[in-house]
Amino acid sequence: MFRIKIFLLLALAVANVVAQAQDLIRIPAGPFTMGSNTGPDDERPEHTVVLAAFEIDRLQVTNAEFAIFLEHHGTTDRNGRRYFDWDDNDARIHRLQGVWRADKGFENHPVVEASWAGALAYCKSLGKRLPTEAEWEKAARGTDARLYPWGDAMPTAALARFASGWNDTVAVTAHAAQPSPYGLVGMSGNAWHWVSSAYRPYPYRDDDGREDIAPGPVRATRGGGHDSSAEALRTTERGRTLSRAPAAGHHNIGFRCAR
Repeated sequence: MFRIKIFLLLALAVANVVAQAQDLIRIPAGPFTMGSNTGPDDERPEHTVVLAAFEIDRLQVTNAEFAIFLEHHGTTDRNGRRYFDWDDNDARIHRLQGVWRADKGFENHPVVEASWAGALAYCKSLGKRLPTEAEWEKAARGTDARLYPWGDAMPTAALARFASGWNDTVAVTAHAAQPSPYGLVGMSGNAWHWVSSAYRPYPYRDDDGREDIAPGPVRATRGGGHDSSAEALRTTERGRTLSRAPAAGHHNIGFRCAR
């Protein structure tokens, strides 16, 4: 038993190095078109947003990476807020022989059932943060106002994971051949993305209180998930019909970090 525990801890240490070394993609400063005048009301009006340069993870955070975080930081913060709904049937990380580990076969799938607070804390533990809603959209959409990260072509199984069964995710690298304009993988489908921004009407402004990270407000979610319709995979979709209470985890919401 002792040897098994040491082996698992060593494996976690190695994986931690890998997790902290995840590729970051630099998104250049400048304007882009946010929102849509032809989409649902919460995407209107289409408007120009100017962002400073930032970096964002090339891939979504995986179950294996989040398991390392749980091993080091536990499942709740000092105020008792949950980082992860480990006791939900949809969770794909469990405690095995005293160590938090991703379920076999799901190690490289996007972590789901992490709360917004858990996503925020994970990113902070690596010296990062959650992207704002505007940063996420620019990283996914680029500056040509495309409908999807890969362009304007309608989604297919070769382009993204969608219209699939409950919890039927795939590896975060599954659609690496269809990146966003800046080279990000999996910006549409597989698992939605938590962002830092509160879900408020447009136009987007980062100084109107929506970027206050105090707990409470419902947060925007972006990108669509494995069980979403093709429409929800658009770069302007904000998760308006999605169950996304920020204090809980959800079977189809993941995240990636920025800085």
